[in-house]
Amino acid sequence: MKLSLALVAFILPLIRAQVPHWGPCPEPAVQAAFTLKQFMGRWFEIAKLPAQFEKGRCIETNFTLKADNSIRVVSSEILKGELRKIEGTGVIEDMKNPAKLGISYSYVLPYSPYWILATDYVNSALVYSCTDVLRLFHVDFAWILSRTRTLPESTIEKAREIFANNNIDVTRMIASKQQGCEKTL
Repeated sequence: MKLSLALVAFILPLIRAQVPHWGPCPEPAVQAAFTLKQFMGRWFEIAKLPAQFEKGRCIETNFTLKADNSIRVVSSEILKGELRKIEGTGVIEDMKNPAKLGISYSYVLPYSPYWILATDYVNSALVYSCTDVLRLFHVDFAWILSRTRTLPESTIEKAREIFANNNIDVTRMIASKQQGCEKTL
């Protein structure tokens, strides 16, 4: 019991921007017949559940398929007037379910779930990530992505409905700032 409390005391500061939910992660449906090659390329963040690791504006991620079928993942944001980039690696975690990706930004950390719930490949994508903590509660992230820096409000509302229909609480979802991104830093 003391070990469990010590683990919770250690983990809670790491997830302070997120709101933990009781119980295990939901198991949302992912994109049927997902085609990884079509998903590759540049995606802009339109809306998200708040995340401690994303504080800037003009957030985008570029996915590139590598020769070994892993994925080069380069995410960037502008924070305090500076362009910040981080590079990671993505993998298909289950070949029977290729929309369930895993992404890691450090060789010492395990892959985090990065599930594509829905995409049309050319306009928008809905991504979900969830991690159980001791099976007592879970911490989740959700993103609405676009191939452009904006999406029609009707598309955003439909995306929110898809999350909600999969038992993903998006009441705290906020719009990402994608204005003033064209200037060169």
